[in-house]
Amino acid sequence: MSTISTISPQIVSPFDTTRTVHDSTSKKFAEQINEMLDNVNDLQLDAGQVAEQFAKGEIEDVHDVMIAAEKASVGLELVLEVRNKLVEAYREIMRTQV
Repeated sequence: MSTISTISPQIVSPFDTTRTVHDSTSKKFAEQINEMLDNVNDLQLDAGQVAEQFAKGEIEDVHDVMIAAEKASVGLELVLEVRNKLVEAYREIMRTQV
């Protein structure tokens, strides 16, 4: 019979300090969030301008005002949902046991 040799396990720490997070990835994510916020802000400003133009009588079509307002509203709802998901993910990470 052959003898069984022992297996030496390699212990891998979940807190491996040799790995580094690349700043380019986090910057890309931050840039995407900032871009999304800028786009929603632009939609909000455009909706305000269209509503102001309608109030002055410069725009006669109510549909344009409603479309601009709905675009701004949907954009804001999207930002709020993304924020809620990010907060939820953060809380889930904080609840994990090490």
